[in-house]
Amino acid sequence: MPISKHASKLSLPQTNPGVATVLQYLIIKFPYIDAQVWHQRINDGKVHWHDGSLITIQSLLRPQQRVYYYREVESEPSIPFKEAILFQDEHILVAYKPHFLAVTPGGIYVHECLQNRLRHSTGIESLQALHRLDRVTAGLVMFSTNPGTRHRYHHLFESQKIHKTYQAIACISTDENLISKQWVVKNRIEHCQPRFRMRVTPGEANSHSVIRCLQQSAGQALFELNPVTGKTHQLRLHMQALGWPILNDKYYPQLQPLSTDDFSAPLQLLAKELHFIDPVTEQTRLFAYNGNLSLNIT
Repeated sequence: MPISKHASKLSLPQTNPGVATVLQYLIIKFPYIDAQVWHQRINDGKVHWHDGSLITIQSLLRPQQRVYYYREVESEPSIPFKEAILFQDEHILVAYKPHFLAVTPGGIYVHECLQNRLRHSTGIESLQALHRLDRVTAGLVMFSTNPGTRHRYHHLFESQKIHKTYQAIACISTDENLISKQWVVKNRIEHCQPRFRMRVTPGEANSHSVIRCLQQSAGQALFELNPVTGKTHQLRLHMQALGWPILNDKYYPQLQPLSTDDFSAPLQLLAKELHFIDPVTEQTRLFAYNGNLSLNIT
């Protein structure tokens, strides 16, 4: 059974959701993991506090305390695509993540994620992702290689001082002329059911993207997307809001039945560029992936 050698961490809520113990909270926090699995993990000493002391079945919920546990799965699929390191120095590493590869452990993936692959190939056990991409999205991901400066790069993303550029392909009507047109999308995005999906709801906008069309063919168009904010699935929802859901999206506009990955039909979304002022060196940084999404020209 694959098990991670690196702990995942979880901050307990400030407001008690109506449970007495850590075990009870883990069970409601992760509804897709059987309660008996959490019983066994705790009994096996695989759940502990920040100071390393073990959490037991009777351990009471402590507001805002950190809980550490180790992901394990019955079996783990292999992702047959390779990552590539574009840049590395004493503070950061920038890598290309292929479609279908998770950035960090999650769900049925423990070892098959970009972070663990890079830790293995570089020998940097403290390497840590500074942001996330959806597993089905390809493109650039930045990692911290130095715990001493990590907080300064985290602040880049928290303060929205990093400019991201994506590309996406969507199907369009043959009578639409979209090249060079631009759209500013602002709306409110919140979780819906199931919890891994998001939806646009009435209310004050909490998401903002700028989208323009670069190319089009008979039935498809290539778009450039610049997210100003970073809500979960923001670009996927904003393309849907414009009437052009991203090609091969299994979540939007309709949730598709659960199935194995179709490696021949990846989500047509690519994290193309990262542009920022380096908070340590004060240099202007521009990292770009040289590959492109390709229209189906007919």
